[in-house]
Amino acid sequence: MDCKEVNKMIPDFLENKLDHRELRKFMEHIFRCEDCKEELCIQFLVLEGMARLETGSTFDLQHELDKILEDARRKMRIRRIFHYFIYGIEVLAIILIVSIAVWMMM
Repeated sequence: MDCKEVNKMIPDFLENKLDHRELRKFMEHIFRCEDCKEELCIQFLVLEGMARLETGSTFDLQHELDKILEDARRKMRIRRIFHYFIYGIEVLAIILIVSIAVWMMM
């Protein structure tokens, strides 16, 4: 994934609209590319900063962005664990089917 694609995905990331595959690619790129991470920070600060200025509330946007990124990492870890669990169940099912087939042949 290149920087141009990632920059187009930033608004969807900030609105939590990326699917698992897009999120994984986006996060991998963001943590490797300082320019894209800076662009993410800028877009987040502008978007949230303008909204907060209208309401007059106080905020620590950098902390909030860090929290969003950490939540995205956690979401990816949970999905990865879930996928490993499903693969494990599939392997067990295959072993069970093969065992039953061998047992029936005896």
